[in-house]
Amino acid sequence: MRISEVFGLNKTQAELDFVDIDPTRDLRLFVDPYFLAARSDGWSVSASRTIRSFFQHFITLVRAGHHVAARHLFAHLSEPNETCLGLSQGTPSGRGIGTLNADNIYASLVRSRAVQTGVVEHLEDCRLFVDGIDKDKTSDMTTNIIRQHLIEYTANQCRLWGMETARDVPSGFAWDRARCQWVNTHCDMLVVDGRRILLLPKAIVSYSDRYAPQKYYQHYVLDFLQHEHLSMNSNLVQRNVRRDGTERRFVTKKSLSETVAPYSKEFLTTFTQRHPEVFREFRQSAGAGDSSLLNQELSPSHVGDIAAFLARRLPSIPSGNATATEYHRTVAGILELVFYPNLVCPQIEQEIHDGRKRIDVTFDNAAETGFFWRLHTTYQIPSQYIFVECKNYRRDVANPELDQIAGRFSPNRGKFGLLVCRNIDNPTLFIERCKDTYRDQRGLIIPLTDSDICNILMQISGGDDRPEEGLLANRVRQIMLT
Repeated sequence: MRISEVFGLNKTQAELDFVDIDPTRDLRLFVDPYFLAARSDGWSVSASRTIRSFFQHFITLVRAGHHVAARHLFAHLSEPNETCLGLSQGTPSGRGIGTLNADNIYASLVRSRAVQTGVVEHLEDCRLFVDGIDKDKTSDMTTNIIRQHLIEYTANQCRLWGMETARDVPSGFAWDRARCQWVNTHCDMLVVDGRRILLLPKAIVSYSDRYAPQKYYQHYVLDFLQHEHLSMNSNLVQRNVRRDGTERRFVTKKSLSETVAPYSKEFLTTFTQRHPEVFREFRQSAGAGDSSLLNQELSPSHVGDIAAFLARRLPSIPSGNATATEYHRTVAGILELVFYPNLVCPQIEQEIHDGRKRIDVTFDNAAETGFFWRLHTTYQIPSQYIFVECKNYRRDVANPELDQIAGRFSPNRGKFGLLVCRNIDNPTLFIERCKDTYRDQRGLIIPLTDSDICNILMQISGGDDRPEEGLLANRVRQIMLT
């Protein structure tokens, strides 16, 4: 039973920003520190800084000969089974770095020429050059180090979806980059059947198969050695004659791996010391084209069918305070489906009581292409965070609602927002009001009505790719250019 079912959210994976895990079994996904470091959204940048803080502190201690202090850092890198990701069979039990295993891995790191000589500079490099560390261990280490980030993310998701948390729960050790030490606190946490659960943003998980030693060896090291042996005309060079009479010279990767370049992490270290430029090329290109997993890769549910259902569901919700929470959470799920992976990590800004929650949501802007990327690169509008005001009013929205969302803008947080509402009686007049806000340099606000959202959903249902891009671009033209 997945988390969404445990808490009765009635949401599909496409409507949720977190990986909808089953707490009774591990999902074969991983947290890859290399992939995390390549992301530009605020949450990922902060988490990646914490990882770098830990590993650079460890490397500094090792190279300075402070082995007791360095070994102590590994004391809290074990059994991160709160995320239910990894390779465990059956109920998640954690395949982290246990006490004995930590001793072995620490010894490998200390003995490693890759660490001593500076070949290893990042946590993910250990997977390439240090025996005993592969994607599961790297993922486990990363999870432990960024635990505090995951605790805060989980708390935000619980507030967004109304999932009850347990109070005053030991958090487990997390790395505090400000104090450069492990810390353990008590806080509100998600608990299922007596077990702490940490939710992970689905945008940061991967199969962790790009920044891998085998990829480096096969596609960079052996490629380089092929060219080198051809230029030297070594005894590994083979020849054959083409039909046109010309000679073809070649070196097979098999002959290299069987003779001068047998695969091992020790060999990769030696090679990298001699040819650091090859490793730099690998690091720069390993993440090229890498992107977050799509919803259909995380769940068998068809996104088109979900979109069609939501297009029917949204207009059926009555307007007014009594159904505000239902409407707001339906919209939050729709925006997740429509804008992921460009917008991630939704977070509630404010709440009101008596069951009527004004869900003003902030998304992190993670776009690398498209409209939300152009906001800051082309339109020069600060947009690291995207603000969403959701109004389930029976009446029309007007200047007070525009002023409310504009009042949340700042150059550091962002100056772009979406005002989601049921209907606008006079769309032309409202666009004029949005123009006034933009001309006064108070920010750019785009309205989205139920009709707009349902049209986008039906286009997604029909197989269109990112139909929201055209609508948003047209609204910007209306506001900026007319």
